Amino acid sequence: MIRKKIFNNTKAAFKLKSNAELDRALFLFGLMNRQTFVKIGTFLTKFSLKLHLPVETLIKKTIFEQFCGGVTEEDCKPVTKEMYDENLHSILDYSVEGKETEAEFDAAMEKKLSLIDYAKKSEEITFAMFKPTGIGRFEIWEKVSEKISLTDDEKEEWERVKKRVDSLCNRAYELKVRLYADAEETWMQTAADDLMEEMMRKYNKEEVLIFNTLQCYRWDRLTYLKDLHEKGKAEGFKIGAKIVRGAYMEKENARAKKMGYPTPICENKEATDVNFNSVLSYCLNHLEDISVFIGTHNEVSSYLALQIIEDKGLAIDDDRIWFSQLFGMSDHISYNLARKGYNAVKLVPFGPVRDVVPYLLRRAEENTSVKGQTGRELSLLREERKRRKGDESVKYARE
Repeated sequence: MIRKKIFNNTKAAFKLKSNAELDRALFLFGLMNRQTFVKIGTFLTKFSLKLHLPVETLIKKTIFEQFCGGVTEEDCKPVTKEMYDENLHSILDYSVEGKETEAEFDAAMEKKLSLIDYAKKSEEITFAMFKPTGIGRFEIWEKVSEKISLTDDEKEEWERVKKRVDSLCNRAYELKVRLYADAEETWMQTAADDLMEEMMRKYNKEEVLIFNTLQCYRWDRLTYLKDLHEKGKAEGFKIGAKIVRGAYMEKENARAKKMGYPTPICENKEATDVNFNSVLSYCLNHLEDISVFIGTHNEVSSYLALQIIEDKGLAIDDDRIWFSQLFGMSDHISYNLARKGYNAVKLVPFGPVRDVVPYLLRRAEENTSVKGQTGRELSLLREERKRRKGDESVKYARE
């Protein structure tokens, strides 16, 4: 029985943060705890960048340095090495979004291929990843998902998208690097699910290298996983499941309401939690066929996973089970898991400051919308600052 609450150890969680970095995190999470400020800040940031006002330095010194590893892979090296010294692995995410042209999609694919190569030669990098709409237009994913007839040009475009995905998965397979596809909005996701299923069928016969992402605020994901599992058993391939709660709730509900179809999203946070934990439990109970990447900032779900691992007598570093959090968030989970010997990994975004802003703004908005998330971050940061002041007082008194 797991009795000790390991995530309360703030000394381990923030060991790598200087006092100045701790104060910056306190300041930023304090701002993100105010929904009105996030909305105003998001508007002003977009407006300033559109007018080419000199705000990049301000962005870089605040939200960028909190949530990103740097501008280039080289910038990220000190960060990933430092974390690896604490047994915490990394995934590098070139977080440039919103591209539209074939040349940009080809360039994005080449960047992702280079990151798979980089992961192969860097022991601290354990996964590579890609975003489907980073290598193909959203509209083409949407049309294929909704089974809308494609023009001849669109058929050629879709073939190029499929070829890019296969190129990434093939490189990952050849180099034995785990690769996952991120999930996006439901109205483009069916095409991504089908394509990633095809990639698992092709490349996951002996071991799990290719993962698809399941957003568990979708009420249909447990059924989807069970069906995929049955296909895998029947056809001789294994499943890679990256499980998350989800990132597009407001957009999904608004579209469903506007277009008059039932929302694909669970009715509330509690239902999402139940669904996530059910998917998590299913994966951990079928490790002979499924490898699971647990992407969560939720302590209850993390403790549930630890309990199942203990109850089943599994090794805490079983290579089929990985825990992950975003860089700059939930360090109390990541570092304490790593410290205990579990497989823990941080997603480390990087890229030019201006190009990464859409990602950063989404992070800020998500922090605001997740009930209790920012408050928990703040309380832990305050606790650590208080602990350090106490240590300084003791040290001063001794001197």
